Amino acid sequence: MFSKEPVLSAKRRTLWRDAMRSFLKNKLAIFGLAVVAIFIFMAIFADVIAPAPYYRSVLSETLDFPNARHWMGTDAVGRDLLSRIIYGSRTSLTVGFAVQLIAFGIGLPLGALAGLRGGWVDFFITRLLEVMTAFPNFLFAIFLMSILGNGLPNVILAIGLTSWIGVCRLTRGQLLALREREFVVSARSYGASDLRIVFRHLLPHALPPLLIMLALGIPSAIFGEAGLSFLGVGINDPTPSWGKMVSESLGYIRVYWYMGLFPTLTIALAMFGFNFLGDGLRDALDPTMYNQ
Repeated sequence: MFSKEPVLSAKRRTLWRDAMRSFLKNKLAIFGLAVVAIFIFMAIFADVIAPAPYYRSVLSETLDFPNARHWMGTDAVGRDLLSRIIYGSRTSLTVGFAVQLIAFGIGLPLGALAGLRGGWVDFFITRLLEVMTAFPNFLFAIFLMSILGNGLPNVILAIGLTSWIGVCRLTRGQLLALREREFVVSARSYGASDLRIVFRHLLPHALPPLLIMLALGIPSAIFGEAGLSFLGVGINDPTPSWGKMVSESLGYIRVYWYMGLFPTLTIALAMFGFNFLGDGLRDALDPTMYNQ
């Protein structure tokens, strides 16, 4: 007699189990996940692991090179750079996740509405997307900051209002491709409401690419905040920001090289971590990547 074990094993396979297995085989994705986990740990426990408060200034220790007391040196007003980098991870991750919350809060409903309803609704939202795409996101964020003023909440709002376009376009495309599928037509024939169809049938099928966009959108928001702070239109002192730390180092970079080096390396490491994680999710959630 033939064993039924292979058949049962095949039945137990799901997209998420296959995705997890593929993700765990991707060494770069695991590295990215580890880096992201470290930054999240730093952000949550910054008060515990930082050697000093980010705002503490010791004028007698200004512009100290890296040493046993200050592993990454001090800045022009005597603040410990390691502490400010650790606390800066809290600022960056707050920006990254909050911006995605705004982007998905705007883009997801608009994209779902355009993809499901079509007609004049889709026409209007598509024209809105075209108008917003005509403005370079970073320049538009600078324009918004010039109106709103500096500060963490305004940075989140400015970047968030320029980050929903990709989410809206992706959601619209996914729902346009799915809305004529048999399971959607069947649900509509049974009298299911549009809201139920979207949340019960369409969004679960569109979830993998949206998760990938979320993972890749966080480093983009972090880099956007760093750019705004570097230009002096982002985070205000004494709140630590990696971009602002790089900007403050420009006048000292020829001699006090460490002031710009360590924040720059931190930004680069965060970008690598989130990008490797996003690429790993993309490869894992793409069914065409599976050989079996």
